[in-house]
Amino acid sequence: MSTAKAFTLEQIRDAHAKVKSGADFPAYVQELKALGIAHYEHFVADGRIRYTGIDGFSIDAPAKWPEQNITAKGDAAQLKTALEVHQQGGSDYFTFCQQSAAAGVEKWTTDMQAMRCSYYSQSGAVLLEEIIPG
Repeated sequence: MSTAKAFTLEQIRDAHAKVKSGADFPAYVQELKALGIAHYEHFVADGRIRYTGIDGFSIDAPAKWPEQNITAKGDAAQLKTALEVHQQGGSDYFTFCQQSAAAGVEKWTTDMQAMRCSYYSQSGAVLLEEIIPG
């Protein structure tokens, strides 16, 4: 008998609905981890997200907005500033995504096992990596 734990987009949306600012992110990650999610990739251009479970099961959340341009050259300092403001509740999710695009972030990955979030440029370089508290 499989111990695989399938999760749904509805469960993920319910968890995300509790997030009001970047300050709520650690609790959100813990809730996703409890659902059996191992990591996810968030694509900044259109907001699509691929969630992958600890058993390899994956599910895709559709695009959330029309495609936006990603600045070609990554700017780690600009990203760090935008992230700090967001984590302190100074910006909403979409604003942070727009600021990430302006800083050259193509995607970020959140690894629930390592409790780490990594932000990548279009060339695949890591612009910023942070440990998720909690």
